[in-house]
Amino acid sequence: AHFAFNILLAWLIAVSFEPVVRWLCDHGLRRGVATAVVAVSGAFAVLGCIALFGGVLASQVAELVTALPNLVDEAVGWVNETFGTAIDPTALTATLNITPDQVTGVAGGLAGGLLGGLLGLAVSVAGIVFDLVTVVVFAIYLSASAPQIKRFVASWLPPARQVTFIRVWDISVSKAGGFLLSKLALAAISALFHIGFFYLIDVPFWLPMGLFAGLVSQFIPTVGTYIGVALPALFAAFTDPWDILWIAVFATAYQQVENYILTPRISTKTMDINSGIALAAVFVGAALFGPIGAVIGIPIVAIVIAVIEAYGHRYALHPIVERRAG
Repeated sequence: AHFAFNILLAWLIAVSFEPVVRWLCDHGLRRGVATAVVAVSGAFAVLGCIALFGGVLASQVAELVTALPNLVDEAVGWVNETFGTAIDPTALTATLNITPDQVTGVAGGLAGGLLGGLLGLAVSVAGIVFDLVTVVVFAIYLSASAPQIKRFVASWLPPARQVTFIRVWDISVSKAGGFLLSKLALAAISALFHIGFFYLIDVPFWLPMGLFAGLVSQFIPTVGTYIGVALPALFAAFTDPWDILWIAVFATAYQQVENYILTPRISTKTMDINSGIALAAVFVGAALFGPIGAVIGIPIVAIVIAVIEAYGHRYALHPIVERRAG
């Protein structure tokens, strides 16, 4: 099951490659070369980001984990003082599994810890690296060999179903690939702007907070924008309360720029998904597969909707139904 899930991730990554790979193929490159160009370019981009921000990100994440109990104490103290409640911060941190002992253990793991911790960390890292290599290798293979794979699978189907299979494949790749690519581009732009703004106003942990805001705003529909800026605003509140106002103003202004300038230019050829369905896809994906499931939930739903729209048929409403529904 774990391997099958990795293959699903690899296929979704290959699908996200597809618009760029197809564009390169249309301009004269062979399929394998086009896939290699996209893969190498993506690898250099990731390595460049790690080289530039990896050390700062790791240190800020470690500091963020260590600071969580104090943040909870300060937040609970403010709530008790403002609303006259009597919430016990110790009980709350225990419920949230962020007691000082647990945080110390996590921070120790991040910093190195004892020999046993190092061995456990090494095993975990080895497993993550193996999964990453599996996903990347199969993603490149599925992208480079997509035409051959389609022909091979189609050869096992009756002629009438071969046409249906190819059409479903092309619709899925076109819609989901465009959706994934546009969301990744918008998330990168959003994260870049939020990181820069948080750095300028000196928000605590500005790098992970900016990444969080950029990713959450794109991959959690409807409420993602508010969640993305609520956490940075919470940290900023105990440093400079005025920062909450500046974050709200910036988030509102950026949202307008994204809605009216960036999204129409980047997402013109992608499908639009009902916000309620998209939000349900995120929740279901997160419940089944964790954070990664939250990210891949919407693309999978996009594929299902694309196929339904291609083969489904809508009828005009009967006048009586339309009148009563209105």
